[in-house]
Amino acid sequence: MPDFYPLARQLLWRVQPETAHKIALWTLRAGLGFLASGERMGTVDHPALAQSLWGLNFRNPVGIAAGFDKDALAFDALLRFGFGAVEVGTVTPRQQSGNLKPRLFRLDQDKAIINRMGFPSAGLDTVLKRIARHKRSNGILGINLGKNLSSKDAAADYIEGIRLTAGLADYLVINISSPNTPGLRELQRREPLRLLMKELIDTRDRVSSNTPLLIKIAPDLSNQESYEVADVALDLGIDGIVISNTTVERPTSLKSPEAEEQGGLSGPQLFETSTVLLSEIYRLTSGRIPLIGVGGISSAEDAYTKIRAGASLVQVHSSLIFNGLSLVAKIKAGILRLLSKDGFSRITDAIGVDHIDSISNGFRRQGVAVAPHFSNTGSGLEYIHGAQDKDCSDHRWRQGIQSGLRQGLSAHRDGRTAGREVG
Repeated sequence: MPDFYPLARQLLWRVQPETAHKIALWTLRAGLGFLASGERMGTVDHPALAQSLWGLNFRNPVGIAAGFDKDALAFDALLRFGFGAVEVGTVTPRQQSGNLKPRLFRLDQDKAIINRMGFPSAGLDTVLKRIARHKRSNGILGINLGKNLSSKDAAADYIEGIRLTAGLADYLVINISSPNTPGLRELQRREPLRLLMKELIDTRDRVSSNTPLLIKIAPDLSNQESYEVADVALDLGIDGIVISNTTVERPTSLKSPEAEEQGGLSGPQLFETSTVLLSEIYRLTSGRIPLIGVGGISSAEDAYTKIRAGASLVQVHSSLIFNGLSLVAKIKAGILRLLSKDGFSRITDAIGVDHIDSISNGFRRQGVAVAPHFSNTGSGLEYIHGAQDKDCSDHRWRQGIQSGLRQGLSAHRDGRTAGREVG
């Protein structure tokens, strides 16, 4: 079937971005999404893409990030288009309108998006009625939870969200990283995060001990803040980390006039920052906590780079706006080619594998002659040999990884330019 999205995009670009997005969601909800995708619904995925996480069977690693379907209007339709999981939200306990419009901007020259939505939400009551119809056999559904802007008690809002959704969602994500809700990112610091998540985990355990509880973090964390997040996650047993939300930074490479707008930036410019952070969190947690890689994915090579850096799953969002739903099938097919090229028989073989190569190469560039040997065991990077080299400082360890990873990302950018594996 031909892909009509390029034509549909011309029509959608004639209206405001937020209006266009609503039109797209209602089109999907009405069952007409195939007209703008060129893809067959219900295609069976290759078994090499499947994996089990948190007791859930993901048929492939490609999901759709929160923010695309905030109010659960089209999640079942999206699952039928081949996503391994759909994450709806961010949902707040009570209905709220969010920030003043305009608040969503397309950066056409940069293929990027800036939003300052401020958690506009239909509220939990409305969303719950919609997801109550969901059949878990259709695919995996995650719910991203937020706090109301007027709330004085963030924990109370998240507790209400968990209490009401834990029995309906396959997994839950606590959004503590949106740049558009004042004070929210402060919850990522060690003590606020520890206090909040201990209370939320206790709540989850009381209402549904089997529902995985994840957090979503910002890409703009310092090394110290990254360490604090990883430390709390390991100490409390947080089930997973979504990396990352949008960035408040503005790269000098941006060309679109809308680049000056306030809000969170998403798109290709977020790829390197979010991937380096993902790799750092994977290192800090020794690969023991499943990570979902988000930010700047617009091709199979992008997705695979995040997987090799430590992501068990990946999510797309902004690239769908510019490329359409046919991108999903291209990413999945491309991942299969890349797995085969690297000699891997399944997706789990590739998760975090760059940490082996990056540590060896990075240490050489840091002037360290030894190269520790590791095994990617599935439960984390396990030290096998070279125990005599464990006195290398954590600082040099980090620099070794980051040096190797940045070289890999540089090669990845060159590959993008050359058009390899582009979806």
